[in-house]
Amino acid sequence: MPASRSYDPLPSYQPVDGTVTVGWPALAADLPPGPLVLAVDGPAALDWAALADGLAGAVRAAGRDTDLLDVRDHYAEAADERITARPVPADDPFFTPLSRARVADLFDSPPRPERPERDAVVLVFGPGASLCGPDLLWYADLPKRYAEAAVAKGELPVGVNLGRAAAPGDLVRLFYTDWPVLDRHRDAIAERIDRWIDVQDPAGPAALDGAALRGTLAHLARGPVRTRPYFNSTPWGGQWAASELGFTPRAGNTALGYELIAPEAGVVIGDKGAAQVEVPFQLLCVAHPEDILGEDVHRAFGTSFPIRFDYLDTMGGGNLSLHLHPRERYMREVFGWPYTQHETYYVTASEEGAQVLLGLTGDADLDVMRRQVEDSIDNGTPMPVEQHIQSHPATVGQLFMIPAGTPHASGAGNLVLEVSATPYLYSLRLYDWLRRDAAGASRPLPYEHGFANLDTARRGEDVTKDLIQQPRPLRSGEGWREEVLGALPEMFYAVHRLVVSQGCDMLDDTAGRFHILNVAAGEGAVIETRDGRTHTLAFAETLTVPAAVGPYRVRALGDDEVRIVKALVVEP
Repeated sequence: MPASRSYDPLPSYQPVDGTVTVGWPALAADLPPGPLVLAVDGPAALDWAALADGLAGAVRAAGRDTDLLDVRDHYAEAADERITARPVPADDPFFTPLSRARVADLFDSPPRPERPERDAVVLVFGPGASLCGPDLLWYADLPKRYAEAAVAKGELPVGVNLGRAAAPGDLVRLFYTDWPVLDRHRDAIAERIDRWIDVQDPAGPAALDGAALRGTLAHLARGPVRTRPYFNSTPWGGQWAASELGFTPRAGNTALGYELIAPEAGVVIGDKGAAQVEVPFQLLCVAHPEDILGEDVHRAFGTSFPIRFDYLDTMGGGNLSLHLHPRERYMREVFGWPYTQHETYYVTASEEGAQVLLGLTGDADLDVMRRQVEDSIDNGTPMPVEQHIQSHPATVGQLFMIPAGTPHASGAGNLVLEVSATPYLYSLRLYDWLRRDAAGASRPLPYEHGFANLDTARRGEDVTKDLIQQPRPLRSGEGWREEVLGALPEMFYAVHRLVVSQGCDMLDDTAGRFHILNVAAGEGAVIETRDGRTHTLAFAETLTVPAAVGPYRVRALGDDEVRIVKALVVEP
C-alpha cells in the first residue's frame, strides 16, 4: 500500500507518446525544412515581443532567414468596441457581461502572408495568428494567474489587454472580455495545434508537440487527475495555507486557494524537477467532454466544468465581505453566464469562536439595510451587520448551503472549503468592514446589483432549517459510510462525505457523472480504478474523478479515519 504523504503543491503527470523539450533553439530545430509560414497564437497578456525575439533569434541562429508579422498591428480600429459587451446598466463601473465575440472580430480581414520562396520562415504571432492561413500552428500560453496578479498590482504595461486599447492592464476587461473571447478561440483551434509552448520561463520555454498533447489529454480524461493549486492574497486573507501547507504568501497572506476552478486551473505534464508544461484543465473538457463530464452533464453544461473547489483562508485574517451571488435569471440575462453560482461552505478548520454569516434575520428591514450600506460607502459609518444577517458557529465538519441570492460571509478564524458552481466572477458585495487598500481606496461595492438579487423569502428559522443541514446516511458497509451533507432542490449539485476507517476501503462508482474528492480530515487515501491506476490523495488535496472512470476504490491511509468531501451533479 502506498504510504501517506504531505500536501503536494505541484502534482504532475507523464506525457504520453512524447517528451517535454526546453528552449528556443530546440523549438527552432524542430521546424520542418523549406519555405514556411509559422503562426504562434496565444493570450494577450504574455510578452509577445520577447517571444518573437527569442524564437526568431533561434531560427536565424540555425541558418534560416526569418520575417516577422505581428497580427496586433492589423487589428481593426473598431476592435475594442466589437469585442466588449455593453454593461447593464450602461454606466456600471463594476461589471460587464461575458463577451460573446470571436477573435476574428478583431480584424476587418486577417493578414495572409505569402509563403517565402526560399528556405525561410515567416513568423506570424499574437492573438489571432491562427487565422492567417499558416502552414504550422503553435500555441504559446501563460497561465491566467500571472495576468491576474500582475494587473492587480499594476505591473502590466499599456496595451496588455486584448484589442487596441492603449490603457494600463484592466481586471474588468481581463475577466469579462479577454478571457471568454480567448478561451473560446483556444478551444476552437485545439485540434489543430502542432506544438504547445509554456512560457512561464520566457528565456527557456517548455514545449510538447501536438500529438503528445492530445495523447496525454486522452489518457488523463479517463483517470483521476489533480490540477495545480495556488493561493492568492486579499485584504481578508489568513495564514493557514502558509503555516500548514507550505505556500509562500505573495502579499502577506494565503487567502484564496485555487484547488479546482476550471476556467483558471492547469494540469502539469512532465517529470518533477525537470521540464514541465502546464495546460489548461479546460482542454480536457473540450477534447473529451463525455469522458470528463459524462453524457448527461455534457448535454446540460456543454464543455463547461460546472463545479469548483477552493479554499477561503481567514485563519489569522479577517471577515470576508458580506456578499451574495446573482440569481439564475439575472446571471443569464445581465451577466451572460448560462447558469449561476450556488455555493456551499465546508468548515475544514476553525479557531475558537469563529463564525459563518449566513441568511437574513427574521426581522431584517431591507430599507434600513440599504441606507446603512450607502452610509458606510458615503460616510465611512460602520454597518451593524448583526442587525440584518445571522451568525452561526463555524463547527468543523459542518456544511453551510448558500444558494444564489443568499447574503453570506466566512468570518475570521476559518478555513472553509468552498464547494460551488463554477461561475465565480460576479460577487455582489454589500459591505466590506470599511477596509481600504494600499492606496487608501475602499473595495468596489456593487450593492445595487446585490439588492436586486437578494433573496428575501428565506429568513429567520428557515435559514437554519434549510441551509444548515445535518448529515443524512446514504449507504454504509464494514468500516465505511457515505452521508449526504447538503442538497437543495434549487441547486444542481450535492455535497456528500465519505468516512473510511483506518485500514478499510470502500467502493464507489461515478455512474456516468464526474466526482470531485477532497480529503477534509485524516492523513489521506488511495484511489484505485478498474484499469489499474492508483492516485494517492493527501490531506487538503482535491481530485477529479472523471465520469469515464466508473467503479473505483477508496482506501484509507494513516492511523485514523479519513473524511472525504465529495461533490457531484445530481440534476443536470
